[in-house]
Amino acid sequence: MSKVGTRSAATAAANLANLLPTGTVLIFEAIVPSFSNNGECVLANKYLTLAVIVCCSLVCFFSSFTDSFLGQNDKKLYYGIATFKGLYVFNDSDSADGNGSEELDGAQMKNYKITLIDFVHAFASLTVFLVFALSSSDVQECFFPKAGPNEKQLIMNLPLGAGLLSSFLFMVFPTKRRGIGYGDVPGSNICKTSDTGDQNTQKQTA
Repeated sequence: MSKVGTRSAATAAANLANLLPTGTVLIFEAIVPSFSNNGECVLANKYLTLAVIVCCSLVCFFSSFTDSFLGQNDKKLYYGIATFKGLYVFNDSDSADGNGSEELDGAQMKNYKITLIDFVHAFASLTVFLVFALSSSDVQECFFPKAGPNEKQLIMNLPLGAGLLSSFLFMVFPTKRRGIGYGDVPGSNICKTSDTGDQNTQKQTA
């Protein structure tokens, strides 16, 4: 693979990383060189590298179903995972019931329930991560040490194609979820649940 092609593939892979949860990408990039022995894999290294890829892929998939909001009462940031009935909050340590009901009522919880768009983003994120992992030189040398010209061209151009396709899907099917691993958690995320919280806040400050 030429230097220009290698540079293009690395740039495309870096762009793919922007579409994924930051923590997952950092963990993958930190662990894979060690687990793959910098691409010089024996059987144990292949199993370890494959395990990292599978675990990170699952994290990317399920991260698409996580969301966050600011508590109406304490203004703390809460995280939860979307279900078919609403949002299950799992870091509400100061609640007696542990499900965030004092911060979001039942009607507001339903605004966070799983939708079709969540599955689109989940499968797109899963695909993007697998392509991103495949773009790693350590993974390539570990699993495809004797790749021919055709395979090298496919590996070089796959990140660009996956990035364009996933960006198109994310643009056509936008999501308002800001879950675990995504850095752009909006401070006013609670306003999407309902206008009741804003009205209550205005009453308290009046």
